[in-house]
Amino acid sequence: MKVVLQNLTKRYPSREKGGADVYAVNDFTFEIPDGQLIGLLGPSGCGKSTTLNLISGLETPTSGKIFFGDDDVTNLAPENRGVGLVFQSYALYPHMTVLQNIMFPLQNFKGDAKLSKEEMVKRCEEAAKLVQIDHLLARKPKQMSGGQQQRVAIARALVKMPRVLLLDEPLSNLDARLRLQTREEIRRIQRETGITTVFVTHDQEEAMSISDMIVVMKDGVIQQIGKPQTVYDFPVNLFVAKFLGTPPINVFDGCVKDGGLYVGEDRILEVTGLEDQDVYVGIRPEGFILDQDGPMKCRLIGVEVMGRDTSIVSSHDAMTGTQIRSIISAENKVDPASEFVRFSVKPFKTLVFSKDTEEALSYEVR
Repeated sequence: MKVVLQNLTKRYPSREKGGADVYAVNDFTFEIPDGQLIGLLGPSGCGKSTTLNLISGLETPTSGKIFFGDDDVTNLAPENRGVGLVFQSYALYPHMTVLQNIMFPLQNFKGDAKLSKEEMVKRCEEAAKLVQIDHLLARKPKQMSGGQQQRVAIARALVKMPRVLLLDEPLSNLDARLRLQTREEIRRIQRETGITTVFVTHDQEEAMSISDMIVVMKDGVIQQIGKPQTVYDFPVNLFVAKFLGTPPINVFDGCVKDGGLYVGEDRILEVTGLEDQDVYVGIRPEGFILDQDGPMKCRLIGVEVMGRDTSIVSSHDAMTGTQIRSIISAENKVDPASEFVRFSVKPFKTLVFSKDTEEALSYEVR
């Protein structure tokens, strides 16, 4: 099912007398292709959950329209939209078994859609099997792990055979290893069912790992839409560049002068296509090359060996953050007792942003 959001806006009146209205979602326009998994990504308060609630019908837009296929569902009640919604808190009924929890939405079907008890049980067993909890149907939620409870919530959303599946930060209550396993399961389930899915998260690693496309939001406004790797490699502005990546991108005060890209006093690249100006220079952690003759001189703080990789922690007079993190192969040896470490940089991992607008600037390396 294709979902089209057309100039969608949600405005809340100010709680302070004479204060400005708050725009949770501001002129959001996007077409979600049929059968795709889309990640809505951004920091807390950016409007991603509000967008999800507008799609589900739990919130009413101030202006704009929502289409499921060719159907205008903007003013349609949530129960008539054909959506499956999975909450962050699971929202399972503690006194019901797994089977009863999954079956609950089917018991509310009326008219021609009403199912017999046998049909409901069959659908529930199929949904449970899809999320691999068909052997737990007699248990109650308190007898299950967090990951198992999350699968019950997903099965309950799927059993209705929804046109659109909406997931609101479904992994935030799980530990790190379980999050990894569950997000892989969500991707598998989405591919097997082919249901158009919107996945809301503030965790950029989650969004990038399972989404066909990601939508990065800030203050209710879309910043960038694209395939995860494309958005990571070619962010449109400094906000997107800083939001995507673990560890985050290293940002420096720099300038373009006489065909050279500078970080502080260090001329790190020879470039064309840029006028002389002050800029921000962003270097991804994997964009550093350990080089004893490299142009970038940093003060060494520490060396962290992480198995296949080594993280070098350093500082530079031009850095805007608290420290620099450089990820290099563990095959490279660094003396922790050294005072300084030198790097050259990978051009395709080095990004340049306007000092005035923070928009990305294109350049070529000579």
